Amino acid sequence: MFEDISKVVLLSDMDGTLLNTKKEITDIDRAAIERFTELGGRFTVATGRTIQSFDQFRSTLGLKYPIIMYNGAAIHDYISGETLYTHPLTPAAKDYVHTLLELMPQAGGEVLKTDGTYVFSNTDYQQLHTKLCNIVPNYTELDEISDGGWLKVLFSLAPEDVDYMQILVGKQDFRDVDFVKSSDIFLEMLPSGVSKGSALKEYRKLRGMEGCTFVSIGDFDNDIEMIVEADVGACPANAQDSVKEKADLILKRTNDNGAVAELIDYIIERCSK
Repeated sequence: MFEDISKVVLLSDMDGTLLNTKKEITDIDRAAIERFTELGGRFTVATGRTIQSFDQFRSTLGLKYPIIMYNGAAIHDYISGETLYTHPLTPAAKDYVHTLLELMPQAGGEVLKTDGTYVFSNTDYQQLHTKLCNIVPNYTELDEISDGGWLKVLFSLAPEDVDYMQILVGKQDFRDVDFVKSSDIFLEMLPSGVSKGSALKEYRKLRGMEGCTFVSIGDFDNDIEMIVEADVGACPANAQDSVKEKADLILKRTNDNGAVAELIDYIIERCSK
């Protein structure tokens, strides 16, 4: 499986995996990524972030390969400037958001499109997300957001409210959408069947990716499909139990002390045999 390191593609989640609790990339992970790519390995990320919010990390990591974004609803190539793949929500998504806001008016929320982020409910929790992404969003009413190209909707709430919203979602007749927790305070609406895992299936079809071995690493519920779809799926020691149950490899290190570096060492060791 690891005969040729130049045919190994490593996909890493960001928050809770590549980023530590300070939202930084540790020196040990950075050095390991440089070593991996110098040997010919292909490193990239799979994230819930948007094209705009990931830009702050792009130059730091020096990524040369397309990135899975919007939790799998898009694949974007910063080198060519092209979005290679999208799977948007159906127009009914706007009605579903209205329904959820009527049931839980305390919810913060935003619509994410390739051209930007549109905040329709700017609560304290929503402001936390905006700060996390380090972007300047468009503030607007929900009905003023143009139809088409909605890649996902993110709701931001207190942890107990996220759990309750999941219960409410289960009681609605929502079609062609899925909901996934991306953190304790974020619940995301995605097109049905869309995940980092479904995007990985599309990634395998990209030019130049034929015959590659895909390794993935992630820590939270929204990473599970990617971990299952990869040829080798790994998780850091700080991962949710639900993720550990699906991973081929549970690492000893957390995101604070070099879990990605540990995985890279694992790959390099097997490529050198």
